Amino acid sequence: MDLASKTGKHLQLKETFDRRTKIHTFEMHIIKAKDNYAGNYRCEVTYKDKFDSCSFDLEVKELEQSQSVDIRSAFKRSSEGHEDAGDLDFSGLLKHREPKQDETPEVDVWEILKSARPDQYEKIAFEYGITDLRGLLKRLKKTKKEEKKSEAFAKKLDPAYQVDKGGKIRLVVDLADPTVELKWYKNGQEIRPTPKFIFEQKGTQRILVINNCGLNDDAAYSVAAGEEKCTTELFVKELPVKITKEIEAVKTTVNERIELECEVSEEGAQVKWCKNGVEVPTGPRSRYRVKSEGLKHWLIIDDASKEDTGTFSLMASGGTSEAKVQVELKPLKIIQDLQDMTVLLGQPLKMHCEIFPGNVPGRWYRNGQLIQSNDRINILQRAKNHRLEIVNSTIHDAGDYTFVPEGYSQSLCAKVHIVDPPRVHLESLNFPDNTVTIVAGNKLRVEIPISGEPAPRVVWMKGERVILDSGHRVRAETFPDHTSLTIDIAEKDDTGNYKIVLQNEAGEAEASVKVKVVDIPDPPEVPLVTEVGGDWCSMTWEPPIYDGGSPILGYFIERKKKQSSRWMRLNFDLNKETTFEPKKMIEGVPYEVRVFAVNAIGVSKPSEPSKAFVPLAVTSEPTMLVVDDVTDTTVTMKWRPPDTIGAAGLDGYLVEYCIEGTDDWRVTNKELTEKTKYTITGLPPEAKILVRVRAINAAGASTPRTLQHSILVKEVIEPPKIRIPRHLKQTYTRKVGEAVNLVIPFMGKPRPKVSWLKEGQTVDPTQVTIRNTDCDSIIFIRKAERKHSGKYDMKVEVENHVDTAIVDIQIVDLPGPPQCVKIDEVWGGNVALDWTPPKDNGNAAITGYTIQKADKKTMEWYTCIEHYHRTCITITELVVGNEYYFRIYSENMVGLSEGATQTKDSALIVKEGMQLKNPEYIDHDFKEPPKFTQPLINTFAIAGYNATLNCSVRANPRPKVIWMKNKIAIIDDPRYRMFSNQGVCTLEIRKPSPYDGGMYSCKAINDLGDALVECKLEVKGGFTFSELMQRGVPLHLIDKYMSETKAVEQPEK
Repeated sequence: MDLASKTGKHLQLKETFDRRTKIHTFEMHIIKAKDNYAGNYRCEVTYKDKFDSCSFDLEVKELEQSQSVDIRSAFKRSSEGHEDAGDLDFSGLLKHREPKQDETPEVDVWEILKSARPDQYEKIAFEYGITDLRGLLKRLKKTKKEEKKSEAFAKKLDPAYQVDKGGKIRLVVDLADPTVELKWYKNGQEIRPTPKFIFEQKGTQRILVINNCGLNDDAAYSVAAGEEKCTTELFVKELPVKITKEIEAVKTTVNERIELECEVSEEGAQVKWCKNGVEVPTGPRSRYRVKSEGLKHWLIIDDASKEDTGTFSLMASGGTSEAKVQVELKPLKIIQDLQDMTVLLGQPLKMHCEIFPGNVPGRWYRNGQLIQSNDRINILQRAKNHRLEIVNSTIHDAGDYTFVPEGYSQSLCAKVHIVDPPRVHLESLNFPDNTVTIVAGNKLRVEIPISGEPAPRVVWMKGERVILDSGHRVRAETFPDHTSLTIDIAEKDDTGNYKIVLQNEAGEAEASVKVKVVDIPDPPEVPLVTEVGGDWCSMTWEPPIYDGGSPILGYFIERKKKQSSRWMRLNFDLNKETTFEPKKMIEGVPYEVRVFAVNAIGVSKPSEPSKAFVPLAVTSEPTMLVVDDVTDTTVTMKWRPPDTIGAAGLDGYLVEYCIEGTDDWRVTNKELTEKTKYTITGLPPEAKILVRVRAINAAGASTPRTLQHSILVKEVIEPPKIRIPRHLKQTYTRKVGEAVNLVIPFMGKPRPKVSWLKEGQTVDPTQVTIRNTDCDSIIFIRKAERKHSGKYDMKVEVENHVDTAIVDIQIVDLPGPPQCVKIDEVWGGNVALDWTPPKDNGNAAITGYTIQKADKKTMEWYTCIEHYHRTCITITELVVGNEYYFRIYSENMVGLSEGATQTKDSALIVKEGMQLKNPEYIDHDFKEPPKFTQPLINTFAIAGYNATLNCSVRANPRPKVIWMKNKIAIIDDPRYRMFSNQGVCTLEIRKPSPYDGGMYSCKAINDLGDALVECKLEVKGGFTFSELMQRGVPLHLIDKYMSETKAVEQPEK
């Protein structure tokens, strides 16, 4: 019967585990033992396919007046069915308990559970120490609350019966009605009469006799009478199996057969073979075989080994038999010993030895380390032969090998030497053509893997020179798995082939590595400027002599002004050619150019600057080329300078002509002419010629300007014609002392004859200088006088043709003073004056008069009126009591007369009947502190448009005005302009931004106090974050502005 489901307040099972000793301890606690608890108990332990058990007898001594109750009879199954069906009910123990008067009454857990609510079950189980709550609840569900009195049975079966194995048991019931049909059941299956099961009747008793009880008869039995049924539990007690014949000790040698025999008291008994207290495995693959026949049991070992030495035992339920088995080794004989071997790396390694006795296992060791079989190593044993095979030998396989037969102190030893010819593994470098490229000036370290066993000797060579490991800048180093070449600072001379030679006892190997030291190229040759234009030039240069070991990819070109030190890059994409045309240069400014060569390593140093050159452009062609004059042998041409001259200036002009119908242009002026007029001489009469003119400067000759039609070399008579300038068609006026220089052009061919008359008289050459040319006449008077005034007649004659013109010259001077200035009348504060015009008007009309007055006391003159045209005037608003003098200047186109005419008498201004009394006045104190008469008002401004803030202040003395923004004074800020005029203060904000918004205040301060007014300025049309950054606004102010803008926009929404 399994007691795990019967745990509760009276029976508790406990399991512990000691982690240090790794021992499990199983405990069973019986609280308040009863007499019926006595019996045989067994503890069974199973683990996977392992099984073990131990048993003990429990004896309970009875106390006086104690009722004998069989503990097993208290167990009953809760349901009927097949064997082991139903749950064991532990309630029988609770029914037979007798409370002690001296002790606390025992608590009926079943009754508590029956009357408790389901949510209280766990609490009750915890309180009374119930561990298997689930099993108790199952039995509680199946327990009948009340048992009715049986009508079919006068006496039912006992709750439980016990019988020894092989014995006989009688199950008796007493019927109340003998006529009732009766049926017996075993584990729910009806029992039929057999020699084993016999049915008997004695009156009302019905008896079931079970003969030769076995373990399979341990079951639940029930009897049914009509609809009623009663049940009982039959327990079959197994008798202990005793050993009748002990195991005999065995002493033998390895590979012999061992048979251990033992005899027990019962045929077919279950026994267990153990070795050193551990059950012997007897599976299909086990070396141990178990055999039994009748009462005899055997343990057979076909091929004994050293491991079989120990104490073997047979365990039965009634006892144990032990015997010692000793297996000794046979003497070891070495038939074939291990041999020393030398193997090439990568070749298979096979070691073989042969020993006697056969079938003795052994272990292989290399350098004292145990060798295990794997995919590469195979360990084989066939009878006496032992083999160790390694498929592909490696360096690590070399060493001292030892084979140790198991159980023997002797061992077999041999040495294995793995050799490998030296090899250089250049393929792992991943360098194209085994070429290592390094930039000059850098450190080069080339590590080349090598292999070879034993480690080869390595020699580096460049040409015939051996590179030592003690070199300073270039050195070679060798390590177990690689060799290296180190060049601390690479130079151009380090370029070349480096040879590596490896030697060991297995052979020799060679390899070479090419080192290529690359550098920036040398500077190109000095560039040559071959052609210069107005804002461009054409340049060429030679490639550098040394390209740095890497092909030239292109060139960079720079230029600078000769006086400057700042070079400017002209191309950002490499120029592949050795020619270039710099453009966008300033004409007339000297420049220099230089070139950089570029390869894959970098940019070279610049070349030497070119010779300085000046971009110059030829001028445009001359303009307005016309024929000025033609004679029988000459042609005179005129033209205008070129529209575009340029920085090279204009050195002169070159005039060429050719006979019409030919292309033979002849230069007429061997030296350049700076004039825009030139006469071609020595022409054949009546020939037709074409004329062209070129402008010449330092850049060369311009495009020629050619006359569109041919010119006939023949003089033509042209009637004279005087071309009077417009300003001479009227009277020509000059002041005395000024120079007169009049040029009057005329036309006519051949050269006209010019004559001059003044007022019909010949002009005096001592007074007036006249010079005549082919096309004009000049009148020159060095210092004009009034006598030079008059009309001059000009006459131009060409043969019978005449043309005349009149030039009127007027020389003017300052007028004289007026005549006879007198006071006509004085009344009140008025004085009437009268005078006559001056005698000398200065050869020009009098344009007005200037009247001045002076107080007799001070005689300081003050102008009363200017440019007065009449010769009489009334002066008003004169001060009563003062006495005045008056004077008058005359005025013409030249100016005021040098002198003035003063009145001889004075004018006294008086008022009859009144006396003037000067009152006394007390000076008023005008001082006052500043006070704003007009305050500042809140203003809205548009971003980008000027805004002004205005206020007015009154104070005496004049106050100092300070403008502030957010209580910070505005000082020397170019964005603000401040004005103050007549007490009106103005602040102008130039193109404000939202950052300029805020509280503005104006403060006026003087010695008597100060005053302050404020207003708020809001700027509409804000700027973005990037715009504020471009305007140079600090970040913390931008952040403040952005937060204020959001705060203002949210209420508006």
